Parts: sequence; structure tokens; C-alpha cells
Amino acid sequence: MSIRAVAQELYQCMKRVEELEKTLASLSPNHPDRPRLEKALADAQKERDQLKGALQGAKN
Repeated sequence: MSIRAVAQELYQCMKRVEELEKTLASLSPNHPDRPRLEKALADAQKERDQLKGALQGAKN
């Protein structure tokens, strides 16, 4: 995968993380969707971190 493709995917992932964080911040603590969104956020953050690592590795 090219550096450009990794960077684009990282950008999309970062936007997804931001959206999920905003959505979670607007929900009440007992909202029924909260556990599902928290899991999605954790998965997105993990993917973001992996992509950051791949991009750093590609740059070096």
C-alpha cells in the first residue's frame, strides 16, 4: 500500500473516531446504544493507531 493510500485511510479513520466521540458525548450514560458505540470507538482508535504506525514506518 502506498504512503498516500495509508494517509488517506488514516484521515478517514480519524474522522470516524471524531464522529464517534461526539456521538458518545451527546448520549446519556444509560443510553442503550452506548456499549455498541464504545466498542466501535475502541475499534476505530485501534485501527487509527495501527495506521499511524504504518505511516511512520513507511516514512522511515
